[in-house]
Amino acid sequence: MQGNGEDQANDNRMPATARAAGFASPFDRAGWFDLLEAHGFAGCGRRDAHGSTGETAAWMPLRVDRPGAFAALANWYSFSVRPLFIGDGDRAGALRALWSDLRRHANRLTLYPVADPAEIVGALRAAGWWVLATPAGDRHWLDLGDMDHDTWWAGRPGALRNTVQRKAKKGIVDIQLLTAFDPESWAAYENIYAASWKPEEGHPALLRAFAEAESREGRLRMGIARIDGVPVAAQYWTVEDGTAFIHKLAHVEDSLKASPGTLLSAALFRHVIEVDGVKRVDFGTGNDGYKRDWMNRHDPLWRIEAFNPARVAAWVPALKAYARSVVRKEK
Repeated sequence: MQGNGEDQANDNRMPATARAAGFASPFDRAGWFDLLEAHGFAGCGRRDAHGSTGETAAWMPLRVDRPGAFAALANWYSFSVRPLFIGDGDRAGALRALWSDLRRHANRLTLYPVADPAEIVGALRAAGWWVLATPAGDRHWLDLGDMDHDTWWAGRPGALRNTVQRKAKKGIVDIQLLTAFDPESWAAYENIYAASWKPEEGHPALLRAFAEAESREGRLRMGIARIDGVPVAAQYWTVEDGTAFIHKLAHVEDSLKASPGTLLSAALFRHVIEVDGVKRVDFGTGNDGYKRDWMNRHDPLWRIEAFNPARVAAWVPALKAYARSVVRKEK
Protein backbone atom coordinates (compact mmCIF):
# COMPACT_ATOMS: atom_id res chain seq x y z
CA MET A 1 0.00 0.00 0.00
CA GLN A 2 1.46 3.35 -1.05
CA GLY A 3 0.89 6.83 0.25
CA ASN A 4 -1.60 9.19 -1.35
CA GLY A 5 -2.33 12.89 -1.34
CA GLU A 6 -3.15 12.67 2.35
CA ASP A 7 0.51 11.89 2.99
CA GLN A 8 1.68 15.05 1.23
CA ALA A 9 -0.14 17.74 3.17
CA ASN A 10 -2.24 18.22 6.24
CA ASP A 11 -4.13 21.15 7.62
CA ASN A 12 -3.74 20.13 11.25
CA ARG A 13 -0.67 22.22 12.01
CA MET A 14 1.31 22.12 15.22
CA PRO A 15 0.06 24.88 17.54
CA ALA A 16 2.44 27.63 18.59
CA THR A 17 2.06 26.55 22.24
CA ALA A 18 3.80 23.19 21.70
CA ARG A 19 7.10 22.93 23.59
CA ALA A 20 9.91 20.42 23.85
CA ALA A 21 10.93 18.84 27.12
CA GLY A 22 13.88 20.65 28.66
CA PHE A 23 15.25 24.03 27.62
CA ALA A 24 13.80 25.85 24.63
CA SER A 25 15.47 26.03 21.22
CA PRO A 26 14.81 28.21 18.17
CA PHE A 27 14.46 25.00 16.16
CA ASP A 28 11.42 23.85 18.15
CA ARG A 29 9.05 26.70 17.38
CA ALA A 30 6.14 26.62 14.98
CA GLY A 31 7.55 29.73 13.29
CA TRP A 32 10.78 27.91 12.43
CA PHE A 33 8.93 25.10 10.68
CA ASP A 34 6.73 27.59 8.85
CA LEU A 35 9.90 29.34 7.69
CA LEU A 36 11.41 26.09 6.42
CA GLU A 37 8.23 25.29 4.54
CA ALA A 38 8.00 28.79 3.05
CA HIS A 39 11.57 28.52 1.74
CA GLY A 40 11.09 25.15 0.06
CA PHE A 41 12.35 22.63 2.63
CA ALA A 42 9.13 20.63 3.00
CA GLY A 43 9.94 18.26 0.13
CA CYS A 44 6.76 16.96 -1.50
CA GLY A 45 4.65 18.26 1.36
CA ARG A 46 4.46 18.77 5.10
CA ARG A 47 2.79 16.66 7.75
CA ASP A 48 2.68 17.68 11.39
CA ALA A 49 2.44 14.20 12.87
CA HIS A 50 0.66 14.14 16.20
CA GLY A 51 -0.89 11.87 18.79
CA SER A 52 -2.45 12.31 22.19
CA THR A 53 -3.18 10.60 25.45
CA GLY A 54 -5.68 12.31 27.71
CA GLU A 55 -4.83 16.01 27.90
CA THR A 56 -1.30 15.56 26.56
CA ALA A 57 -0.45 15.79 22.85
CA ALA A 58 2.82 15.13 21.02
CA TRP A 59 3.84 16.76 17.73
CA MET A 60 6.61 16.27 15.17
CA PRO A 61 6.69 18.34 11.96
CA LEU A 62 7.80 16.16 9.05
CA ARG A 63 8.42 16.53 5.35
CA VAL A 64 7.38 14.05 2.68
CA ASP A 65 10.40 12.95 0.65
CA ARG A 66 8.23 10.75 -1.54
CA PRO A 67 4.95 8.89 -1.02
CA GLY A 68 5.28 6.84 2.17
CA ALA A 69 8.73 8.21 3.08
CA PHE A 70 8.88 10.87 5.80
CA ALA A 71 11.77 12.78 7.35
CA ALA A 72 12.21 15.47 9.98
CA LEU A 73 11.34 18.94 8.72
CA ALA A 74 14.86 20.33 9.09
CA ASN A 75 17.80 21.65 7.10
CA TRP A 76 21.51 22.37 7.57
CA TYR A 77 20.75 25.25 9.95
CA SER A 78 18.93 22.95 12.39
CA PHE A 79 20.94 22.02 15.49
CA SER A 80 18.61 19.14 16.39
CA VAL A 81 15.09 17.80 16.03
CA ARG A 82 12.90 16.46 18.85
CA PRO A 83 9.22 15.92 19.64
CA LEU A 84 7.14 18.79 20.99
CA PHE A 85 4.32 18.55 23.51
CA ILE A 86 1.25 20.24 24.90
CA GLY A 87 0.42 19.18 28.44
CA ASP A 88 2.55 17.63 31.17
CA GLY A 89 0.79 14.29 31.48
CA ASP A 90 1.75 11.03 29.79
CA ARG A 91 4.21 12.36 27.23
CA ALA A 92 5.61 8.90 26.49
CA GLY A 93 2.10 7.68 25.72
CA ALA A 94 1.36 10.70 23.51
CA LEU A 95 4.58 10.14 21.57
CA ARG A 96 3.78 6.47 21.16
CA ALA A 97 0.33 7.46 19.84
CA LEU A 98 2.00 9.84 17.37
CA TRP A 99 4.16 7.10 15.89
CA SER A 100 1.27 4.63 15.88
CA ASP A 101 -0.82 7.05 13.85
CA LEU A 102 2.02 7.74 11.42
CA ARG A 103 2.25 4.03 10.60
CA ARG A 104 -1.10 4.39 8.81
CA HIS A 105 0.62 6.68 6.29
CA ALA A 106 4.30 5.76 6.19
CA ASN A 107 6.65 3.03 5.01
CA ARG A 108 9.72 4.61 6.54
CA LEU A 109 10.88 7.54 8.62
CA THR A 110 14.24 9.31 8.98
CA LEU A 111 15.03 11.73 11.80
CA TYR A 112 18.26 13.76 11.85
CA PRO A 113 19.95 15.39 13.70
CA VAL A 114 18.82 13.93 17.04
CA ALA A 115 20.74 14.83 20.20
CA ASP A 116 19.09 12.30 22.55
CA PRO A 117 17.58 9.30 20.76
CA ALA A 118 16.32 7.26 23.73
CA GLU A 119 12.85 8.77 24.06
CA ILE A 120 12.12 8.68 20.33
CA VAL A 121 13.53 5.19 19.79
CA GLY A 122 11.59 3.76 22.74
CA ALA A 123 8.30 5.24 21.54
CA LEU A 124 8.86 4.10 17.94
CA ARG A 125 9.55 0.53 19.01
CA ALA A 126 6.55 0.54 21.34
CA ALA A 127 4.44 1.67 18.37
CA GLY A 128 5.60 -1.30 16.29
CA TRP A 129 8.34 0.18 14.10
CA TRP A 130 11.63 -1.47 13.24
CA VAL A 131 14.19 1.09 14.45
CA LEU A 132 17.87 1.69 13.80
CA ALA A 133 19.74 4.53 15.57
CA THR A 134 23.31 5.29 14.50
CA PRO A 135 25.81 8.01 15.46
CA ALA A 136 25.99 10.53 12.62
CA GLY A 137 27.84 13.69 13.52
CA ASP A 138 28.89 15.68 16.54
CA ARG A 139 27.85 18.57 18.72
CA HIS A 140 30.00 20.73 20.97
CA TRP A 141 28.43 22.75 23.75
CA LEU A 142 29.34 24.57 26.92
CA ASP A 143 27.82 23.61 30.26
CA LEU A 144 28.66 26.47 32.62
CA GLY A 145 27.04 24.99 35.71
CA ASP A 146 27.94 27.35 38.56
CA MET A 147 30.86 28.96 36.72
CA ASP A 148 30.92 32.69 36.05
CA HIS A 149 32.66 34.10 33.00
CA ASP A 150 36.07 34.51 34.62
CA THR A 151 36.09 30.98 36.03
CA TRP A 152 35.15 29.52 32.67
CA TRP A 153 37.72 31.66 30.85
CA ALA A 154 40.48 30.60 33.25
CA GLY A 155 39.85 27.01 32.19
CA ARG A 156 40.28 27.66 28.48
CA PRO A 157 43.50 26.58 26.73
CA GLY A 158 46.44 28.84 27.42
CA ALA A 159 47.07 29.47 23.73
CA LEU A 160 43.54 30.82 23.29
CA ARG A 161 43.74 33.08 26.33
CA ASN A 162 47.14 34.39 25.30
CA THR A 163 45.92 35.14 21.77
CA VAL A 164 42.96 37.14 23.05
CA GLN A 165 45.13 39.07 25.52
CA ARG A 166 47.87 39.91 23.00
CA LYS A 167 45.61 40.82 20.09
CA ALA A 168 43.23 42.89 22.21
CA LYS A 169 46.16 44.85 23.67
CA LYS A 170 47.25 45.93 20.16
CA GLY A 171 43.93 47.72 19.65
CA ILE A 172 43.79 46.92 15.93
CA VAL A 173 40.34 45.31 16.00
CA ASP A 174 37.19 47.23 16.90
CA ILE A 175 34.27 45.14 18.19
CA GLN A 176 30.60 46.06 17.81
CA LEU A 177 27.88 44.00 19.50
CA LEU A 178 24.24 44.30 18.44
CA THR A 179 21.05 43.04 20.08
CA ALA A 180 18.70 44.09 17.28
CA PHE A 181 18.66 43.45 13.54
CA ASP A 182 20.43 46.13 11.52
CA PRO A 183 20.31 45.92 7.70
CA GLU A 184 23.75 47.49 7.24
CA SER A 185 25.35 45.11 9.72
CA TRP A 186 23.64 42.15 8.09
CA ALA A 187 24.92 43.28 4.69
CA ALA A 188 28.41 43.43 6.24
CA TYR A 189 27.98 39.88 7.53
CA GLU A 190 26.95 38.67 4.05
CA ASN A 191 29.96 40.38 2.45
CA ILE A 192 32.32 38.87 5.02
CA TYR A 193 30.81 35.42 4.55
CA ALA A 194 31.22 35.69 0.76
CA ALA A 195 34.91 36.59 1.22
CA SER A 196 35.60 33.91 3.85
CA TRP A 197 36.72 30.29 3.71
CA LYS A 198 33.12 29.17 4.10
CA PRO A 199 31.21 27.45 1.29
CA GLU A 200 28.52 29.44 -0.45
CA GLU A 201 25.63 30.24 1.90
CA GLY A 202 22.91 27.66 1.28
CA HIS A 203 19.87 29.86 1.66
CA PRO A 204 20.66 33.45 2.69
CA ALA A 205 17.05 34.68 2.41
CA LEU A 206 15.92 32.12 4.99
CA LEU A 207 18.76 33.00 7.35
CA ARG A 208 17.96 36.70 7.14
CA ALA A 209 14.25 36.10 7.74
CA PHE A 210 15.19 33.97 10.76
CA ALA A 211 17.47 36.70 12.13
CA GLU A 212 14.78 39.34 11.67
CA ALA A 213 12.22 37.19 13.49
CA GLU A 214 14.64 36.52 16.37
CA SER A 215 15.37 40.23 16.62
CA ARG A 216 11.69 41.07 16.97
CA GLU A 217 11.57 38.81 20.03
CA GLY A 218 14.75 40.28 21.53
CA ARG A 219 16.78 37.11 21.07
CA LEU A 220 19.33 38.21 18.46
CA ARG A 221 22.98 38.73 19.40
CA MET A 222 25.32 39.76 16.59
CA GLY A 223 28.91 40.92 16.44
CA ILE A 224 30.96 42.74 13.81
CA ALA A 225 34.75 43.13 14.00
CA ARG A 226 36.39 45.93 12.01
CA ILE A 227 39.95 46.88 11.15
CA ASP A 228 40.42 50.51 10.06
CA GLY A 229 36.64 50.75 9.76
CA VAL A 230 36.35 47.79 7.38
CA PRO A 231 34.24 44.79 8.54
CA VAL A 232 36.46 41.68 8.63
CA ALA A 233 34.59 39.23 10.91
CA ALA A 234 30.97 38.66 11.86
CA GLN A 235 28.98 36.26 14.04
CA TYR A 236 25.28 35.62 14.44
CA TRP A 237 24.02 34.17 17.77
CA THR A 238 20.68 33.98 19.51
CA VAL A 239 19.86 33.74 23.22
CA GLU A 240 16.87 31.92 24.69
CA ASP A 241 15.89 30.20 27.93
CA GLY A 242 19.38 30.28 29.42
CA THR A 243 21.13 29.09 26.25
CA ALA A 244 23.14 30.93 23.61
CA PHE A 245 23.09 29.39 20.14
CA ILE A 246 25.99 30.11 17.77
CA HIS A 247 24.48 30.02 14.29
CA LYS A 248 27.02 31.61 11.97
CA LEU A 249 30.56 32.92 12.07
CA ALA A 250 32.94 34.05 9.35
CA HIS A 251 36.02 36.15 8.83
CA VAL A 252 37.98 37.51 5.89
CA GLU A 253 41.05 35.38 5.22
CA ASP A 254 43.63 38.17 4.98
CA SER A 255 42.69 39.47 8.44
CA LEU A 256 43.83 36.34 10.28
CA LYS A 257 46.98 37.86 11.79
CA ALA A 258 44.82 40.20 13.88
CA SER A 259 42.57 37.31 15.03
CA PRO A 260 39.32 39.30 14.65
CA GLY A 261 37.16 36.18 14.77
CA THR A 262 38.73 35.03 18.04
CA LEU A 263 38.36 38.47 19.62
CA LEU A 264 34.74 38.64 18.47
CA SER A 265 33.97 35.23 19.94
CA ALA A 266 35.54 36.25 23.26
CA ALA A 267 33.41 39.40 23.36
CA LEU A 268 30.20 37.54 22.58
CA PHE A 269 30.91 34.84 25.15
CA ARG A 270 31.47 37.51 27.78
CA HIS A 271 28.24 39.29 26.81
CA VAL A 272 25.96 36.26 26.85
CA ILE A 273 27.43 34.97 30.13
CA GLU A 274 27.67 38.24 32.05
CA VAL A 275 24.77 40.23 30.56
CA ASP A 276 22.31 37.57 29.41
CA GLY A 277 23.18 35.15 32.19
CA VAL A 278 23.19 32.01 30.04
CA LYS A 279 24.19 28.67 31.53
CA ARG A 280 24.73 26.88 28.22
CA VAL A 281 26.26 27.75 24.86
CA ASP A 282 25.49 25.50 21.89
CA PHE A 283 27.95 25.49 18.98
CA GLY A 284 25.63 23.49 16.76
CA THR A 285 26.53 20.57 14.55
CA GLY A 286 30.03 19.67 13.36
CA ASN A 287 33.30 18.55 14.89
CA ASP A 288 35.49 21.51 13.94
CA GLY A 289 38.64 21.50 16.04
CA TYR A 290 38.40 25.13 17.15
CA LYS A 291 35.12 24.41 18.96
CA ARG A 292 36.96 22.37 21.59
CA ASP A 293 38.84 25.48 22.71
CA TRP A 294 35.59 27.16 23.77
CA MET A 295 33.41 24.25 24.89
CA ASN A 296 33.58 21.59 27.61
CA ARG A 297 31.05 19.05 26.33
CA HIS A 298 31.10 16.88 23.22
CA ASP A 299 28.26 14.51 22.34
CA PRO A 300 27.33 12.50 19.26
CA LEU A 301 24.35 13.33 17.11
CA TRP A 302 22.15 10.49 15.91
CA ARG A 303 20.28 9.45 12.82
CA ILE A 304 17.14 7.44 13.48
CA GLU A 305 15.75 5.27 10.70
CA ALA A 306 12.41 3.56 11.28
CA PHE A 307 10.61 1.09 9.06
CA ASN A 308 7.00 -0.02 9.11
CA PRO A 309 6.95 -3.84 9.12
CA ALA A 310 3.30 -3.83 8.03
CA ARG A 311 4.31 -2.48 4.61
CA VAL A 312 6.23 -4.63 2.16
CA ALA A 313 7.79 -1.49 0.66
CA ALA A 314 9.74 -1.04 3.91
CA TRP A 315 11.34 -4.47 4.00
CA VAL A 316 14.17 -4.06 1.47
CA PRO A 317 15.21 -0.58 2.73
CA ALA A 318 15.19 -1.97 6.28
CA LEU A 319 17.43 -4.89 5.33
CA LYS A 320 19.85 -2.55 3.54
CA ALA A 321 19.98 -0.20 6.52
CA TYR A 322 20.71 -3.02 8.95
CA ALA A 323 23.38 -4.41 6.62
CA ARG A 324 25.08 -1.00 6.54
CA SER A 325 25.03 -0.85 10.31
CA VAL A 326 26.71 -4.28 10.58
CA VAL A 327 29.44 -3.21 8.16
CA ARG A 328 30.08 -0.04 10.17
CA LYS A 329 30.38 -2.01 13.41
CA GLU A 330 32.87 -4.43 11.85
CA LYS A 331 35.19 -1.66 10.64
